[in-house]
Amino acid sequence: MGLFDALRRRKPGGPSGMRARLEGAMAKRRLRGWNPPLENINALVASGGPRLLARSRELVVTNGYAANACEAFAANLVGDGIKPSSLIADAELRDRVQRLWLAWTDETDADGLTDFYGLQAMVAREMFAAGECFVRLRPRRAEDGLRVPMQLQLLQSEMLPFDKTETAANGNAIRCGIEFDHVGRRVAYHFRRRHPGDSTDRGDTIPETVRVPAEDVLHVYRPLDAGQIRGLPHVAPAMVRLFLLDQYDDAELDRKKTAAMFAGFITKAAPEEQLMGAVEDAEDGTGVASLEPGTLQVLLPGEDVKFSSPADVGGGYEAFQYRTLLAISASLGLPYHLVTGDVRQANYSSLRAELVEFRRRFSQLQHGVIAHQLCRPVWARWLEAAALSGALDLPDIEAARAVQWIPPRWDWVDPLKDIQAQLLAIEAGLMSRRKAVEATGYDIEEIDRENAADAARAAELGLSYGTGPSQRQGARATPSQETEPNKGS
Repeated sequence: MGLFDALRRRKPGGPSGMRARLEGAMAKRRLRGWNPPLENINALVASGGPRLLARSRELVVTNGYAANACEAFAANLVGDGIKPSSLIADAELRDRVQRLWLAWTDETDADGLTDFYGLQAMVAREMFAAGECFVRLRPRRAEDGLRVPMQLQLLQSEMLPFDKTETAANGNAIRCGIEFDHVGRRVAYHFRRRHPGDSTDRGDTIPETVRVPAEDVLHVYRPLDAGQIRGLPHVAPAMVRLFLLDQYDDAELDRKKTAAMFAGFITKAAPEEQLMGAVEDAEDGTGVASLEPGTLQVLLPGEDVKFSSPADVGGGYEAFQYRTLLAISASLGLPYHLVTGDVRQANYSSLRAELVEFRRRFSQLQHGVIAHQLCRPVWARWLEAAALSGALDLPDIEAARAVQWIPPRWDWVDPLKDIQAQLLAIEAGLMSRRKAVEATGYDIEEIDRENAADAARAAELGLSYGTGPSQRQGARATPSQETEPNKGS
């Protein structure tokens, strides 16, 4: 019998057939109760967005693990800032642009609380807690005294109502507060004038909304599905475990505190007689006897002492917490030690393997979300405002928009090994100096200028430092010297 006959005679639905591959679509006994609705993510966000947002914000404020994870998320996503490196060919013009940008970053915040890179960190925290953040580009007057007449104003997710889904007067569709034209392009955002949860901002019960053109608003969020119009909190997959684990820990702590308050119970043959050194309650006749350290208490005839023996937490408490926090860390996409601060079971190899995958994911967010949705349009609008105000003389504004955004450097567990690997890659022609410097979060032209200035100053003062090839070669460790730190810790 040939192969064709064997395939033709095979019974349909066999274990090796297509049905086995589609086991998740079967309605057998094990999966009979699994019937999730086939809803679009926008419908889920519109119906459950406000409650999800409220719970997420409460967790980030009240739960220690969630708060620590939020700070770790922002610190690794933007660090001290994702900074621009202009690609203008004219070196003098590029230097003027970079200097003006650096000066303007101190004036970026419309609230005057931080600089442009501090706003990046605030956006990252909002992405963790709310899943999205709105940045309004605010043009300013010349008399405001800014180097470039433009500032940024951050708006929380609550400022755009989830329940505002209707048809606008001009015929456009408004979905979850965002107005779309007939071809699906965003044309406006309908923001509340006041935060719905801010009781200090007195106003009407239902805050009035205002229409803001889409070209003046940046919507920063991570789209998970095609067609998604609002963001989901980054903490959403771990919210239930974080909440229940927090309740469990509180219950264990309260149980241990209650058990520790009862040291022992004294029974008497004659209840009307008072205990030695006891203070009795006038209403129910009960008494509390206290003991001091080193006391040898002699009981009266007929009295007996029974000490309480409360149930212990048990040996599985720490293992249960570890597995639960491990699941929470996986849900957040953060390494376990960044969420908990626990590095007892880590060594150099495990930390590096975990950080490599983690940083690959965050590099995706840095370039696909923060740089693309926030930094790139801010740079373009800033160049236009600088050119229109006369702060910059740009002969070709389109060419001036060419820029490379450099994320903050990653600090490794053993930086010596990484620097040695970079030196070998540069010498072998596998990596350029530019890429090596940009990996540290700095601009290579700035580094070269500083090195030239340092060398000129050292030569003028007659100073000499060991930075030649022989010193670098001698600084390399031999294979026998390369040990793994923290191994076995």
